[in-house]
Amino acid sequence: MGTGVQSYISYRVITKTNLPEFEGAEKIVIRRYSDFEWLHDRLAEKYKGIFIPPLPEKNAVEKFRFSKEFIELRRQALDLFINRLASHPELKQSEDLRTFLQADEEKMDRARSYETGIFKKPGDFIQMFKSKVSDVVLGKEKPVEESTPEYEKLKHYIFELENHLAEAQKQAFRLVKRHRELGQSLADFGKAIKLLGACEGDSLEKVFSEVGSKSEMLSIKLQREADNLLFNFEEPLKDYVRAVQSIKATMLDRANAFRQHFDLDQERKYKELNLEKMKFMNPEKFSESETEFSELKAASEEATKRYEHIVSVMNDELARFQEQKTADIGLAFHEFAKGQAKLAKDIADAWRSILPKLEACSSS
Repeated sequence: MGTGVQSYISYRVITKTNLPEFEGAEKIVIRRYSDFEWLHDRLAEKYKGIFIPPLPEKNAVEKFRFSKEFIELRRQALDLFINRLASHPELKQSEDLRTFLQADEEKMDRARSYETGIFKKPGDFIQMFKSKVSDVVLGKEKPVEESTPEYEKLKHYIFELENHLAEAQKQAFRLVKRHRELGQSLADFGKAIKLLGACEGDSLEKVFSEVGSKSEMLSIKLQREADNLLFNFEEPLKDYVRAVQSIKATMLDRANAFRQHFDLDQERKYKELNLEKMKFMNPEKFSESETEFSELKAASEEATKRYEHIVSVMNDELARFQEQKTADIGLAFHEFAKGQAKLAKDIADAWRSILPKLEACSSS
């Protein structure tokens, strides 16, 4: 859509449902990437403790931004994002999701413009983290952190998972690149061997021409398998690298909730002690202080509930995540092995088919 630097990609989102809260059985809307971003940020702010499915990266190298491959990879990732929301037991009930799936473009623009400034984006979390690091570097008091064995185990698992997934995705990228390079080399070799045969003439020309044709045919198969690896192996691994980032954002929400709970609880205990002293030492101010203490106690209890709610939700989410990850990664590796087995068979069959002709040519 659009022209020049103002051009962008839009996506047709088709919803089919029998849920009564939706406006009919089928709805088609047009959405931009920024609309998906809006939905992600709204859900991240409202549903603390839930692992909000990740979006594909926003920025792309300009010359690849409108390439067929980039558009299809992004479409595939956005499709996965929205279907994960629709299948989540709690997120599928979100009013923001219904707006995204049903509102016309004008209504969607109004919803997006109705921002109050409370919806933080990932960059805000990163900045918040940086400020905490700066506090430590500058010698300020280090914020208290949750340190239960269960939470330490979770952190260790997530950081280990992130490292191993990133390494697997990097090697999958190299496999895709190697298949493409080998495919191109076979295509170039095929052309060269055909020219060599034409130069030789007689029986060699026919045999070399067939060798060249087999090389070019295998080149196409390698390029197709490279695409298959990209979409069905590397991209699923990359998606789970992004998913771990979403979990880490939820862990940051949990850390902030814990600090608020801890700080208010400590303040409540301090004020409670002072209140007992004031009852005897300064009875005139006791009533006012008692009111302040009641408000602080209520705020402390609310902060504790928020923190405990995030912990409870995260436990359920982690179980769902691990189950889904096992299925998705298992499928990706199954597709990888199946593709590699077929490619190896095709390569072996192709070269085996011309062995008799090459043997006859060499023996004569």
